[in-house]
Amino acid sequence: MKKTMVKVIAILAIVVSSIVTTNAQELGVRFGDISGGNVAIDGVFSTGNFSRVHADVSFGDGVGIDLIWDFLYRPLAGEAFNWYVGVGPYVWIDDPFWLGAVGEIGLEYRFNAIPIALGADWRPAISIIENTDFHGKGFGINIRYIFNY
Repeated sequence: MKKTMVKVIAILAIVVSSIVTTNAQELGVRFGDISGGNVAIDGVFSTGNFSRVHADVSFGDGVGIDLIWDFLYRPLAGEAFNWYVGVGPYVWIDDPFWLGAVGEIGLEYRFNAIPIALGADWRPAISIIENTDFHGKGFGINIRYIFNY
């Protein structure tokens, strides 16, 4: 049973990674405390002028997936700095299996001369399944390439 679930999850991770790499407006890497390890593939998909979906897929001892809707995404005191706030589900696929909700608050800088975005954020999480728990140490930094700059 566990081997079958691992295979299904691996296939799902490959499909999600393919979608992220083909449709993302920004694609890069996130370093820090992430569901599934300390490095993740980081993608951003625009859903409007001031909202977006922020997705991470990480591989470590298992597979971690965060899918966060940043419902506030606004410039801060200029065109290069933006701040964002969001919430969404996360899953950690391994033994034990974790499912819960993650929040996000962060700040990012977009370079004017090159298509790169740098960000720093905090992602507190509440685990619901397999155990109920609060994780408050989800600090990380992002570096992403901006497509169609």
